[in-house]
Amino acid sequence: MIVVLVLLASYWYIVLPIVLVALAGVKLPRLIRDIRKKRYFASEDFLERKAAINSVVDEHNEIAEYTSEIRSRGTFQLGLAATGAHAHLASFDNTSNHNYRRDRNVANYQAQNVHNCSLQVVRNASSDPLKYLMKYFNIKAVEANLSDVEHLGEEVARLEDAVDNLRQRETSITASFNPPAFILKHYADEFMEHVGIELSPISVPYPEYAFEYVSAGGNSSQRTTVTLNTETIDALVETLSQKIRFSQSAAGQRALMTAKLRQFIKTRDRHTCRYCSVSLAAEPHLLLEVDHVVPVSKGGMSTPENLQALCWRCNRTKSNKVAPV
Repeated sequence: MIVVLVLLASYWYIVLPIVLVALAGVKLPRLIRDIRKKRYFASEDFLERKAAINSVVDEHNEIAEYTSEIRSRGTFQLGLAATGAHAHLASFDNTSNHNYRRDRNVANYQAQNVHNCSLQVVRNASSDPLKYLMKYFNIKAVEANLSDVEHLGEEVARLEDAVDNLRQRETSITASFNPPAFILKHYADEFMEHVGIELSPISVPYPEYAFEYVSAGGNSSQRTTVTLNTETIDALVETLSQKIRFSQSAAGQRALMTAKLRQFIKTRDRHTCRYCSVSLAAEPHLLLEVDHVVPVSKGGMSTPENLQALCWRCNRTKSNKVAPV
């Protein structure tokens, strides 16, 4: 080792340039890329395009704010599990000395969206999820629960559409600039910031319900998870309705608020806002929603005659007011 150091010291004038070239090989491409990036963002073409689509960017940011509102005000939960309802009143410690270093599975008794159960129930829930969801999370086939599930479906669908609309707009805005490939590869977030887009990492908080088995010693565990996305919610609406209709409830006399009905209303109204008359034909990225003319909170029903297509701006303004006839 000492001999190597002595040799390096003796031939420093040869070694030093090699080291500098090696370092330059690592940093030089990045330096050149940064210079190209600064020139691109300061270029006349970029600034002109930015000014030209300023109104498009402003609307994107308004929808991002609206999407955040939907997420914050939505109630993304249905029934709760009965098991572990009072688990918070006790503390639990595994005081076993046998294999104490081994990691063990621990049952989550305090989570109200987790039903702690036998292995057989976990497996049965996997094959018949809606039946077990209704049974163990207290979602009984009554009109009130059906309305709650339909409302959840509306909130989830509205948020899904808004998030998807934002992604479409961002893709369209990026395409209008057609930036160099290295910009999108290395500076995508910075590109959006320069354009003026407020990126919002909003996702749909799909309710999740789990059936969980944990062995007594914690050596093994199995879980079945039911995610309430649009497909599952629609299936749950149909299942609840069939049971309520069988018991001759008034629920069988009205339409069911599902993705199919929402699409029917948009098609019936020709994808045009019933308030301001803006249409999908005029604005390809129009965010169109389905609204109750008489709100559910004021006794309105989910029937075609009480449903209308509204653009997001008009629906946001209308809020919970009864629309004029």
